[in-house]
Amino acid sequence: MTTPPQPTPAQPADARPAPWTLTRFESAIRAAWAADTCSPDDAERTPWGIDNPALGHCDITALVVHDVFGGELLVGTVRSGDDDHGFHWWNRLPSGVELDLTYEQFIRGQVVGPARTVVRPAGPLRRRAEEYHRLRARVAEHLGAELPPAGN
Repeated sequence: MTTPPQPTPAQPADARPAPWTLTRFESAIRAAWAADTCSPDDAERTPWGIDNPALGHCDITALVVHDVFGGELLVGTVRSGDDDHGFHWWNRLPSGVELDLTYEQFIRGQVVGPARTVVRPAGPLRRRAEEYHRLRARVAEHLGAELPPAGN
């Protein structure tokens, strides 16, 4: 005969929720990426798939990271041979550390040029607003908490 599970005591109402870790935040970002958040420009060249989940997510990922951690937005030109492949976005945190959660998308020999700092656009990028809001909502859901307001 097995003993039935014992009830666990309820968490006190004033208990602090579990803090985020950088690993947990990164996992939430990665779990939120999908075909419906991928940049249409990138998906046109190479369809999004689970073999390269970071593909087409640099801009909106950098904006969500900026929402949470602040700092600066960095952009570099992406080239493959003589072909221009647009731009790559990543972050420089207030500490000066550069954080790029989507760099592994470059698996076909693309090269990212030098970083330049850009001013955060007001709100999401116009052409990527739906994907940005979808990504933010999924990250918040994975973390079980609201994210700071956009653009702070």
